[in-house]
Amino acid sequence: MIAVAFALLALAGICFMVRLFIGPSVVDRVIAVDGLLMVITCGILVEVASDDSVAGLDTVLVVALVAFVGTGVLARYVERRGA
Repeated sequence: MIAVAFALLALAGICFMVRLFIGPSVVDRVIAVDGLLMVITCGILVEVASDDSVAGLDTVLVVALVAFVGTGVLARYVERRGA
């Protein structure tokens, strides 16, 4: 089951990377970065769940906070730019 979760997360990551590289607008790229950070967060959580340890929870918290703040900053940039 863990392998299936990682495979689906890898597929989602590839889709977000494609949107990041060929996204026609800045808004598409911002959404792709946010989605990619969420995929990374979920991947770390799946790894933590498979190991039955709490060692990666600090990393998950940091990545989630960076994703939240980064998305807010990028949204403000897009709003001011008017894209």
